[in-house]
Amino acid sequence: MTQPVTVRPAREADLEVITEIYNEAIMTTTATFDTEPRTVDDRREWFRAHGGRFAVIVAEADGRVAGWASLSRWSDRPAYDDTAETSVYVASALRGRGIGASLYEALIAGAKQQKFHTLLARVAGESAASLRLHERFSFTTVGTMKEVGRKFGRLLDVHLLQLMLE
Repeated sequence: MTQPVTVRPAREADLEVITEIYNEAIMTTTATFDTEPRTVDDRREWFRAHGGRFAVIVAEADGRVAGWASLSRWSDRPAYDDTAETSVYVASALRGRGIGASLYEALIAGAKQQKFHTLLARVAGESAASLRLHERFSFTTVGTMKEVGRKFGRLLDVHLLQLMLE
């Protein structure tokens, strides 16, 4: 029997599974344009750079971390302080169970509490499921960057999506 999904703030103790989920995406999808697996130490540095307004959350399903999401600084320039970039990753064996939607729901709620004005997402052109997920949460495509990334021997487009929170 499938248990409900629980979303909570990530802890350093979650970094091993966060890294596993991310590395799986690196090696098998175009959800990230990283091309080499990351170490837990890499992710620890990334995790410590988050916090405050820039949350990292995890979703637990069936007693284990099944996915994670984050808000990241869009730019280090102060004029962008009310804008964050979103990331959502779900373990491949658990996709299609609403985990990504649960993460996005919590991420957007947290962004509103933190008084962000705009959320941005970059989605590879061939990621139909990711585009549908973003559309479900009212993100709109504001542009497409043609052939800006190369992964798995292919040049890929990237859609820039935006959600206005206020």
